[in-house]
Amino acid sequence: MTERPKIRVLLIDNHPLVLDGLKAVLDTFDHIEVAGTAGLAQMGLDIARQIQPQVVLMDINMPKLSGIDAIELFRSELPQVRVVMLSMHDSREYISSSVMRGAAGYVLKDVSTDEIVAAIETVADGGTYFSSGVFDALMGERTEEGSDPLTPRERDILGLIVAGRSNREIAEALGITPATAETHRKNLKKKLSIATTAGLIRYALDHGVVAKIS
Repeated sequence: MTERPKIRVLLIDNHPLVLDGLKAVLDTFDHIEVAGTAGLAQMGLDIARQIQPQVVLMDINMPKLSGIDAIELFRSELPQVRVVMLSMHDSREYISSSVMRGAAGYVLKDVSTDEIVAAIETVADGGTYFSSGVFDALMGERTEEGSDPLTPRERDILGLIVAGRSNREIAEALGITPATAETHRKNLKKKLSIATTAGLIRYALDHGVVAKIS
């Protein structure tokens, strides 16, 4: 069995205890390399230019430049870098703003280490990741009955897309074929007049129609 290449990670948080604790935990995983840490978003961007991480875990509330505002700078200067927001805030406004700026994931700080690692792995593989607490927050913002144009099955598909699942994984979760999963994905885009997967995620967050898929 081939070992998974190490995932280079940059941690950005203005609380030294958070940085030290998170680094210490992630250093116990052989396939994750914490290549750098920073206490400010701008400092993190400078470091990222040098070390070229695959994944950035970044807090939102930081002095001078907020994590949300920094997302656009990372996406502009280092488009290959995948940014995951690691925050104590579960408000829909923060989540939606992060996704609209280009974040690949949003994880609450009170989740388990395993979930943080899962987020790193998922976004490093090109997917998106939203922690269970984020789904709970979104489910509390569901649209009024009758205003949602999606069928229950389409909401299931959308929830899995937001969770970063591939067509094969969607098929396995729902008991359908990968071809049918791809058809559902295309139909969702057509129905909502949305061209990209990022657009589907933004729609899910803005309209609170994400189904929680375990």
